[in-house]
Amino acid sequence: MTRASTGRRPGPRSPGRARALGVAGAVAAALAIWAVGEPLLGHDLVVQQKGQQPQDLGAAAIGVFALVPSLLGWALLAGLERVTRLAARIWTAAALTLLAVSFLPIIGVQASGASKAVLSLTHLAVAAVLIPVFWRTATPRAADSGSGR
Repeated sequence: MTRASTGRRPGPRSPGRARALGVAGAVAAALAIWAVGEPLLGHDLVVQQKGQQPQDLGAAAIGVFALVPSLLGWALLAGLERVTRLAARIWTAAALTLLAVSFLPIIGVQASGASKAVLSLTHLAVAAVLIPVFWRTATPRAADSGSGR
């Protein structure tokens, strides 16, 4: 009997591996949007906050700004899984709240409309990858493993 006919879903065998792939996918999605927005369409992602010099956001900045929050989100979910059986729900609510809050700096900086659109799409892309992956891989506390989400 083949693995496909056993009824098990194909894919990573552990939540850790799936989450690592999710983090990598989130970074790749953000970089793909940057690549379309800046090099292909020619929109320089230059932002300026009041009282500061303009900053050109290149691939490295986009990659770091996608990677660090992704890893922090993973750490938060892992911590929540240790203390509550509602980790997935709490984490998802926190992730959606932080996604909404992440748009405030985009609103507050001086940048072209195209730059703001590309930056907004990178935020959405990271969330679109991470939230479903982390939700799907969330596990309840070991003592509560018999109860559902």
